Amino acid sequence: MSEGKFLHELVGSMSQGAAGNPTVAMIEAAFAHHGLHWRYINMEVTPEDLGTAVRGAKAMGFRGFNCSLPHKVTVIPHLDGLGESAAVMGAVNCVVRRGEKFIGENTDGKGFLKSLASLVDPKGKSVVLFGAGGAARAIAVELGLAGVKRITVVNRSEARGVELVALLRDKLKLDAELVVWRGDYTVPAGTDIVINGTSIGLYAPDARLAHDLNSLKPGMVVADVVFNPVRTRLLEDAAARGCRALDGLGMLVNQGIVGVQCWTGIEPDAVVMRQALEAAMGV
Repeated sequence: MSEGKFLHELVGSMSQGAAGNPTVAMIEAAFAHHGLHWRYINMEVTPEDLGTAVRGAKAMGFRGFNCSLPHKVTVIPHLDGLGESAAVMGAVNCVVRRGEKFIGENTDGKGFLKSLASLVDPKGKSVVLFGAGGAARAIAVELGLAGVKRITVVNRSEARGVELVALLRDKLKLDAELVVWRGDYTVPAGTDIVINGTSIGLYAPDARLAHDLNSLKPGMVVADVVFNPVRTRLLEDAAARGCRALDGLGMLVNQGIVGVQCWTGIEPDAVVMRQALEAAMGV
């Protein structure tokens, strides 16, 4: 796209209630740091206008966009295709222009996997995952594609948990089981990775994940998708038990990194992006 046609290359964020999105600062910081003449534009789009917005973005030459709830599933009929993990989980949060097509991807799980790789290769590992909502679903699918040995889904809603386990078994042929979450869950011996894929602890530093703390063993990787506070009670307790703790801010940064890579083809500076995100969030 030449500057004679547009002043900037454009990507954006389509959400319902788009104000105050800290991702904007993080992604624009990456563009500026790498000297890219790009802009990331926050747009509030109602469900009834989603199709029009997608067609408009394509017509205006957008290189892609993020989309958040409630658009992650309903955007799919307006796209030209899906990436592998997005097709498996049936949800999209990142759209990328490839040629003249808009292709839906999902960076939720990819961001987590990229963050996890800084501590451990998940291939062949045994995982306990708390939660079966959107974030947990994305993480489970990416872990399955990465070759984990086994996933135990621990969830309060049996119906939602059954749905996720069935997806992992049927589409990824993964060894997966559901434990309905009642009271404090005891992490089984031999577990390599424990993940809080719920919102428990978000903006609530004293919130407690219902689990038997004594079942966390030294050397386990314990990860939290919660990004504020950065050091949740779960992570503090796990670190005190000799576990390797992984915060949710890293996942959020890596989601942004994967998105920028998809749109621009460059490997953005992770330090610059994390600093911009922390500043935007005031952490």
